[in-house]
Amino acid sequence: MAESRLSAEERRSQIRKAATASVVGTAIEWYDFFLYGTAAATVFAEVFFPKSTPYAGTLSAFATYAVGFLARPVGAAIFGHWGDRIGRKATLIVTLVMMGVSSALIGLLPGTASIGVAAPVLLVVLRVLQGIAVGGEWSGSVLLSMEWGDQRRRGLMASWPQIGVPIGLILGTGAMSLLAAASGPAFKDWGWRVPFLLSLVLVAVGLWVRLRVMETPLFAQVLQNRQVAKLPVVEVLKRHPKEVVLSALLRIPEQMPFYLFTTFVITYITAPHIGMSKTFAFAAVTCAAAIELVAIPYFGHLSDRVGRRRLYALGAIVLAIIAFPYYALLNTGVAAIILVTIVVVQLQHSMEYGPQASLIAESFPTGLRYGGAGLGYQLASIVAGGPAPLIATWLLHDHGWQAISIFMIIGAVIGLAATLALPDRSKIDISDDAAYGATRA
Repeated sequence: MAESRLSAEERRSQIRKAATASVVGTAIEWYDFFLYGTAAATVFAEVFFPKSTPYAGTLSAFATYAVGFLARPVGAAIFGHWGDRIGRKATLIVTLVMMGVSSALIGLLPGTASIGVAAPVLLVVLRVLQGIAVGGEWSGSVLLSMEWGDQRRRGLMASWPQIGVPIGLILGTGAMSLLAAASGPAFKDWGWRVPFLLSLVLVAVGLWVRLRVMETPLFAQVLQNRQVAKLPVVEVLKRHPKEVVLSALLRIPEQMPFYLFTTFVITYITAPHIGMSKTFAFAAVTCAAAIELVAIPYFGHLSDRVGRRRLYALGAIVLAIIAFPYYALLNTGVAAIILVTIVVVQLQHSMEYGPQASLIAESFPTGLRYGGAGLGYQLASIVAGGPAPLIATWLLHDHGWQAISIFMIIGAVIGLAATLALPDRSKIDISDDAAYGATRA
């Protein structure tokens, strides 16, 4: 095995490269994905659904946003198959290119005023491609870092690609904020398109970084021993259905509020009843994402000490506690209070997102880990992340903000129960399949 011939210094270099490649590639993928969410919250209703009422237009824009989440489990299944067949590195290169090209095409897509109904149809198609790409990205990035790193620090190593989310959010909302300020009234016409087109440049950078990384030693051993499963996704569903389902359910108190805190909140605080500007909303969400650059790896590191499950369960409890105060503070309409609220609540997300990657990935054996972790992670998108802004928009319109808080508490309870039901494998040897009660396929 090539990895076994590496010197100590060469191995350390590969670990650094793997962590860097995971962070950079994931940041680029999430930059593209979050651009869509920001645009959906601000301009897509006018560009692609111009004849709708403001409420109906917002619902339509968030519906196309949700489509990308529905596609994510499909991407997890497709790329999970190949990630457990040919390796983490090659699969991640494909997902990166696919995301970059589909995002750039969104930036070039004419609006409904130019090409009629074809515009929203093509928008949905490109959003589906985005969803498939990001659906295959997450588990590969996590495994690239976690399987190369020190196995006693898996929580920290697996948390590095997780900070790609706040980096992507900072880049995405930051780019939209700058273009909104620079283009003024022209933002609706062309300003929002520029960040999408920049995706191609970022993809080139990501490819350069990822091509320099070797395959992970754990999966290389699977290849060397010829223990690759013929149908990894089918096998993981047969052997580890409990882990797949629980991984999806435990994500609800992390993923659902995250998209309320970062996407729906832009619509909420810029509505007439609060009246904040779009520039302020973008800046507040960007500040919140910046906090996570430190908080996510900190909580990942902390999970190596106290255990993943204990820390993750605490995060779900925190969500239930803050659900009502969050919207009450936003409703004050005071800019300083709103800014602090948006920033501080993001720590709840970090408390769960830091240990989450290792908590889920450790639940599956090496030969089935890409597909198993990816499916568990992305299935949550169907019930949590994707529908969250859409449901929140409906709840606010028909029942008021209190209904959204109740929605968050229900998610916290479901996630807490799933977390407590999933075995904590923080301390096991993840290269030993006997620890999973099954042999490799």
